[in-house]
Amino acid sequence: MAVYRVPPVPQSEITPQSAWLNRRALIAGALASLPVLSAVRPAGAAQDPLPLKPGPFGTSEPPTPIKDVTSYNNFYEFGAGKADPSRNSGAFRPEPWTLEVDGLVAKPRTFDLDDLRGFPLEERVYRMRCVEAWSMVIPWVGFPLAALLDQVEPLGSAKYVAFVTVVRPEEMPGQKGLFQPLPWPYVEGLRLDEARHPLTILAVGLYGRTLPNQNGAPVRLVVPWKYGFKGIKSIVRISLVEDEPVTSWKRMAAHEYGFYANVNPTVDHPRWSQASEIRIGEGGFFSPSRRDTLPFNGYAGEVAGLYAGMDLAADY
Repeated sequence: MAVYRVPPVPQSEITPQSAWLNRRALIAGALASLPVLSAVRPAGAAQDPLPLKPGPFGTSEPPTPIKDVTSYNNFYEFGAGKADPSRNSGAFRPEPWTLEVDGLVAKPRTFDLDDLRGFPLEERVYRMRCVEAWSMVIPWVGFPLAALLDQVEPLGSAKYVAFVTVVRPEEMPGQKGLFQPLPWPYVEGLRLDEARHPLTILAVGLYGRTLPNQNGAPVRLVVPWKYGFKGIKSIVRISLVEDEPVTSWKRMAAHEYGFYANVNPTVDHPRWSQASEIRIGEGGFFSPSRRDTLPFNGYAGEVAGLYAGMDLAADY
């Protein structure tokens, strides 16, 4: 089977850090900078303000500028280039939307957007580390995945949670054509204890507003201690299952993209080091900001216990 090669991060795509903003100034600035957001916002994907409160987890690192968060994306359903999602997602319709939750649960249920946005929403300013060795800091708006799972009451036989992305080739040009980088639909998975960890959220917004199409509208997964490809976007189905789901990247290249995908600077990708990362939006054009990568992306204190006794070089 042919192995898809993830392109390296071009130096030309590294943009400078524009400002060092504190948390409150950041949110105020983001809301005030809607013309900037509108410049990259696909037509028909209005970003409405969301009610939120500060969440229990966060980071003091300065968030990545919103123009970078919304214009530098991996979302292969809209194309494999970093600018493709913002450029090609204008025809995508994130509303109305339903999210089906089924499988090994006592109360299977279908949630609509009002249901999802009706959960108490929190702001979580999380580091995000891509497997390609670049990173961002993103102020997500969402709620704990555990709160949604509680409503469907997982059965004792449920061990894993499988997630599935929407398939709409008429709206997602990356899903068209003979040669596809991945099989569709995109599938991801977590162990149930990972899914129920307080750090794991379903995000319905960023920078205080609803998610833009290119960032996974209207609902996506955020697991900050794992590489970014675990954060499946535009989710339509969540299933509680007994066996480990066959995820899209593991199906495509299991020797490069394992099921766990925990950020681990001591386990290199087969084709590049994971010891350091480039922070998007910081540094100059010819001198992008590079820093050491932290175990579990800096969240080891919260999540390392989930993997006690495991060989994380084997269970990568």
